[in-house]
Amino acid sequence: MTGLDHSDPTPEAPAPGVLGTLLPAPRRLTPGAGTLRLDASVRLDAGPGTGTAARALRRDLGVPLGLDFPESGDGPVVRLRVEESDAPEAYVLTVDGDGVRITGGGPAGVYYGVQTLRQLAGPAALRRAPLTAAAPTVPGAAPAPVPAPGAEIPYTEIEDSPRFAWRGHLLDVARHFLPKDSVLRTIDLLAAHKLNVLHFHLTDDQGWRIEIERYPKLMERAAWRPRTKRGHRTSELWDETPHGGYYTRDDLREIVAYAAERHITVVPEIDVPGHSQAAIAAYPHLGNTDVVDTTALGVWETWGVNPNVLAPTEEVLRFYEDVFTEVLDLFPSTFFHIGGDECPKDQWKASATAQARIAELGVGDEDGLQSWFIRHFDTWLTARGRRLIGWDEILEGGLAPGAAVTSWRGYAGGITAARAGHDVVMCPEQQVYLDFRQADAEEEPVPIGWVRTMEDIYRFEPVPPELTPDEARHVLGAQANSWAEVMDSQDRRDYQTFPRLAAFSEVVWSELPAPDARDYEGFARRMDAAHYARLDALGVAYRPKSGPRPWQRRPGVGGFPREGRPPRV
Repeated sequence: MTGLDHSDPTPEAPAPGVLGTLLPAPRRLTPGAGTLRLDASVRLDAGPGTGTAARALRRDLGVPLGLDFPESGDGPVVRLRVEESDAPEAYVLTVDGDGVRITGGGPAGVYYGVQTLRQLAGPAALRRAPLTAAAPTVPGAAPAPVPAPGAEIPYTEIEDSPRFAWRGHLLDVARHFLPKDSVLRTIDLLAAHKLNVLHFHLTDDQGWRIEIERYPKLMERAAWRPRTKRGHRTSELWDETPHGGYYTRDDLREIVAYAAERHITVVPEIDVPGHSQAAIAAYPHLGNTDVVDTTALGVWETWGVNPNVLAPTEEVLRFYEDVFTEVLDLFPSTFFHIGGDECPKDQWKASATAQARIAELGVGDEDGLQSWFIRHFDTWLTARGRRLIGWDEILEGGLAPGAAVTSWRGYAGGITAARAGHDVVMCPEQQVYLDFRQADAEEEPVPIGWVRTMEDIYRFEPVPPELTPDEARHVLGAQANSWAEVMDSQDRRDYQTFPRLAAFSEVVWSELPAPDARDYEGFARRMDAAHYARLDALGVAYRPKSGPRPWQRRPGVGGFPREGRPPRV
């Protein structure tokens, strides 16, 4: 759902205790009187369709609390049920003297109810092992006290459902490769925040990260670069260590299955026709060979907009059809992201081949040529039961029929697309780019873009007020993007992503008031009261409120800061 009605915000007053720390905030919460002890006597009664939730209960709650949740016994019961009369991601969570009942409109709803129960059990419930093992003691000394397994859960009834169907996060592994285990960890963090789309940016000028059996040079050559720009435009530093890597087909199948178990859809992105120098370096015929010596190109080592783009030839189309065929075999997502952004037209303007193609197709100019390129793959994907989605540049030269848009340059592209009847995911850089700096301070590591604080993210509104209610229905949701030019490690990604992704998760899940009326102070209190402790338990190296710790800084490494408040465009 999208919804422009802000008349049903989060609860007017925070609930007492841990109930008042839930994040994202539920739609309705009714506190009860009393608590339920989750201990070894609690058993599990999982109905049909609740397998993912039952496994999550035992894995994500049972393991850290030291509980088995057997299916028989005399103790209280955790009952999991699907009632399909509700929305698929909606759930009702009830805790009383008889136990816990989680009812979802579908398997995903029951799963999200378990994630809420996990928060109610306290930060220790987000760890990977129980805090019950006795520490070694000095011989002869009394053993240290060991906490009892389990947790106290307050009586309550929670009715909850998400505002948006698309609650996403873009993970860029092309600029800096992220090992598979770190991708799986990212999926766990998204699930804990009730986000449900991982936009997987797999290719760019700086690297190709997906195994394609038909074209082995994409792994042998395009997946590696000899060195890397350290910092951004104002930096003169280089890391001379070769960098690269790629995911095998089995790696990707594992990632997709791992995400599906957590009700997260992985949307792959293969960038065309721009951001393609790595592919051209491996297969030079993909580039504009009549205007540049493509055999001399390597995988790009620096950042920015690259002039080397794909040639508009039938041979290039066939190459990428082969690539896309293998990608579709790995990713069952309905949506397939083809990039389409930042494609400079200079080489096409200078290329006799491109100009002849423009005349042959009758598309008028280079913008029309890019539109033809995008429309070709829109038709190709539609014929295979998939939907093309691309950055808002695919609007140039005419929007491809059936295509959806990720609006990154501001709201304007999304507004144009929605008014034309096309679905939109809002991710304006001015609002929700998490690689942008978090403060205007010298110690902020590798400052990129405008300052975007946690409060700025919390006041982001995905649905532009310019849209009518009918047009607003095309806003599928939003995603927060993390581009990795200057994020060269898991800790750097943690620092840029959290705690701001927690604020974003509430924006796309909860029914909040209009941006200026949102209770940011209440959100910040919930962060202080419990959610920073949850992030600690999850092992997230987030940015502290007081600023970066000494080891989080990057002194002397220049970035690309922009001054002032970002414009609304």
